[in-house]
Amino acid sequence: MADVPVPILMYHAVAAAPNEATRELSVTPQAFAEQMAVLAESGCTPVTTADLAASWRDGRALPERPVLITFDDGYEGVHRHALPALAQHGFPATLFVTTGWLRGPYDTGGALDTMLDWDQVRELARSGVEIGGHSHRHPQLDQLSDAALRFELIHCKEIIADRLGTVPASFAYPYGYSSRRVRQAVRETGYAQALAVGNDLARRRQGPYALRRVTVRRRTGIEEFERVVRGRAVARTFARDRALTKAYAVVRRARQAARRAAGAR
Repeated sequence: MADVPVPILMYHAVAAAPNEATRELSVTPQAFAEQMAVLAESGCTPVTTADLAASWRDGRALPERPVLITFDDGYEGVHRHALPALAQHGFPATLFVTTGWLRGPYDTGGALDTMLDWDQVRELARSGVEIGGHSHRHPQLDQLSDAALRFELIHCKEIIADRLGTVPASFAYPYGYSSRRVRQAVRETGYAQALAVGNDLARRRQGPYALRRVTVRRRTGIEEFERVVRGRAVARTFARDRALTKAYAVVRRARQAARRAAGAR
């Protein structure tokens, strides 16, 4: 089976006037609508995360020019602004929710901006949006103890299942950070696949628990967007992001080793 690269687009907030905490990783409603029009005009076929992983796992052929539209965290603009644009083209998508940030009985007060409530999440699900997990409090999972890690994964999964009546099959790592231990815990919790960041095209050989995505930001122009969805010059476009990610990975590993050493004393 050919290892065809697939662009997995990672969005966060869709808002005309986001706050400073989410501004860089937001897109305007107009930009999002234009980007969805580009996908339609380019002959792309959006699929959900579960659909992509199932196709690669079972050896089934993907549709022509597959692409994934994913959202992290659960900002209210996904319902207000993104859903109408998705519905206009009949596009499915995947929303990874941080359950402790959504408005409602599990709200921990840690959200960065206005979030969805559970009625809106249910409407998104009814409209063809796959709902996946994104932890409960949005921590750096690879920095947690085993007990805290499992709480984040299990509590998130149980809340989604309770509120929607459907057990989530897909997961996205907060900040894109994971490790072998985190990926193993995600698998053992029952998630069938998980997404990182990596700012690269997704490929089957990455494995179901380390699929890469490309970041769509407020500064992403339409020409850059078109290049990314066509799989062109992705490495050059995200060269700086990759360098920063690698450097910070070294820092995080050093911090984790220091904490473990301190705990062993």
